[in-house]
Amino acid sequence: MTVVHGPEPVAAILRAMAADTDVCGELVRAARTRSPALARLAEAETRSHVTAMVRAAGAWFAALDRAEAAQALGAAGAPGSLTAIEAVEDVGSVEAQDFSAALLLGADRAGQGVPVTAVLQGVQAALTRAAEITVDRCRSAGVSDGTLLAVVLRLKEYGDALERHVVHGYRAAEGTAPDGADASRATLLRQLLVGGVVPDPQDLARAGARPNAEGLLHCFAATPAHPHTLRFPHAVTARLDGHLAGVGPRPPTAQECAPGGLVVVAPAAPPAGLSALYRLCVRAVDLAGRRGRHGLYELTDFAAEIALADQPVLGAQLSRRLLGALDPEDGFHRQLARTALTFLDCGRRLDQTAAALFTHPNTVRYRLGRLQQITGGSLADLPPAGGSGPVHALHWWWALTTWLGVDGTPPERP
Repeated sequence: MTVVHGPEPVAAILRAMAADTDVCGELVRAARTRSPALARLAEAETRSHVTAMVRAAGAWFAALDRAEAAQALGAAGAPGSLTAIEAVEDVGSVEAQDFSAALLLGADRAGQGVPVTAVLQGVQAALTRAAEITVDRCRSAGVSDGTLLAVVLRLKEYGDALERHVVHGYRAAEGTAPDGADASRATLLRQLLVGGVVPDPQDLARAGARPNAEGLLHCFAATPAHPHTLRFPHAVTARLDGHLAGVGPRPPTAQECAPGGLVVVAPAAPPAGLSALYRLCVRAVDLAGRRGRHGLYELTDFAAEIALADQPVLGAQLSRRLLGALDPEDGFHRQLARTALTFLDCGRRLDQTAAALFTHPNTVRYRLGRLQQITGGSLADLPPAGGSGPVHALHWWWALTTWLGVDGTPPERP
């Protein structure tokens, strides 16, 4: 292959990638696959941000023209010429480039209530795929090894800067508040609930987080994420990483929760113990949100779901054992699994299961029978209590939720 020393091959490759709908589609799919929270948003939103950021990268990579020229001069023995890497290091600070698309991405995702960790998962997945495509295209274009090394280094530098600007845009939007008091409360709650550092008791009291008579506080996490959509007059609240966080001397009431909202509250604890409980509340909100739940819950309502969700390998093995005969690509099999899961969620009551599925009890009975024929296991005949009944029912629930996925999407077959 002929080594290319022509004008701006790398920048041209980046510009071609930005204009290539198939490439942008690959980056979008990488981001949405890695981050389920992004997959729930409209694909067009992710695509527009990806396209804008790749286009901005094209201008930055135009600086590599100098590396190409420098290496060409060096190969020709020109005195005082720079190496490719030296030329790249001489093109200025990456922070001086245009990262408005990354800032906008972070701000938009904060406003949509997507947790910052989920945003970064998607960004990192898209960056990794973009790097793979860029390197492949550079090799196909005959870009020299020295310049390709410079490309890889510059991709890493650019990706790190892009992630910083996404976070900066997210934090700036998250911290937007009508007055300084709100910003101060957000800082205090981040210190207490995310950082695990207990502020001065007087600072807590001034912010409105006064412990109860036993010196204890309740913390909670909620959605929607905007702090002004839910009203908890007894608590101090702020938006943290895409969730509404709150701390108060008593738990919220159902009347204080907005219709359609989701709130998970932890048991009362000393301020030093709130950070660990808040992380579990956030975990519960994320799990419940994926299953379409809303309302007010106690953290302990999700004890089993959180514990099981944190053991994915074991859940996958249990799913293969109990549901290995089901085909994830078969719509009827998915219907059987959803019916069985609803049956367990409804306490193995045919009438309640039928009402939840808007069908007849005989239809539920038929589907459970077909599931038994296919898998060889029965849910309907489980003993109501005692013996191995509860554990067996839990195993089935775990296998079904793993097979369907927490958002109802079956996993790929191994």
